[in-house]
Amino acid sequence: MRFTLDDSPFAGRTGAGVTVAVLDSGIHSGHPHVGEVVRGINLAGTREPTEWTDRVGHGTAVAAAIREKSPGAELVAVRVFDRQLATNVEVLADGIVWAADAGAQLINLSLGTANFANAHRLAQAVAHATSRGALVVSARKSNDVEWLPGSLDGVVGVVADSILEREMLEVIRRDDGSSVYAASPYPRPIPGVPRERNLFGVSFAVANVTGFLARALETVGGDAITAVRVILRSSAPSG
Repeated sequence: MRFTLDDSPFAGRTGAGVTVAVLDSGIHSGHPHVGEVVRGINLAGTREPTEWTDRVGHGTAVAAAIREKSPGAELVAVRVFDRQLATNVEVLADGIVWAADAGAQLINLSLGTANFANAHRLAQAVAHATSRGALVVSARKSNDVEWLPGSLDGVVGVVADSILEREMLEVIRRDDGSSVYAASPYPRPIPGVPRERNLFGVSFAVANVTGFLARALETVGGDAITAVRVILRSSAPSG
């Protein structure tokens, strides 16, 4: 099934009333593509817990992609990276738990680990998030590599598809009854910068899916699991 922003249950929505936690390198509050971000935490362990400002740029670009599709959503910064895009499974798990406890309905992880020895620890964190009504959105696969937590049950696993326009979402039904979400790997464009010179990858496919889901979440009144079910039940007139 293929959707655009003009299709139900996304049309006319902004993500208003929906809280989205962004686990990444932080967010630069006040960036023109992001706006004000007033809540967050630093779990990277190198600075004060309140120092969640982005020093790398990746988290801000991810937040901008989400904000473009759901300008009414509240973004919460969960900084799990410091000066490099690298962390460990305990920080990721703690970030998921913190975000769920902080009231996030969607938890965006534009990242992943290919070390499946970490599956149990991340599954515990995802289960906690689910128990709090939060839905984790994360990279499932890229370049033939399976990622965690995007490959876990209960997670919205995302793949990138460069054929899709940035205003499109595809839900792919698998033989086992589960679904994979596909979206464009391109972030919000920067005026004057050619697309091929901007960042791109599955990170931004994840962010684009989260932006869609925040709209759907507004439609169904805040229950993240129900939002996904609404999408799966819906027809896709553009597809």
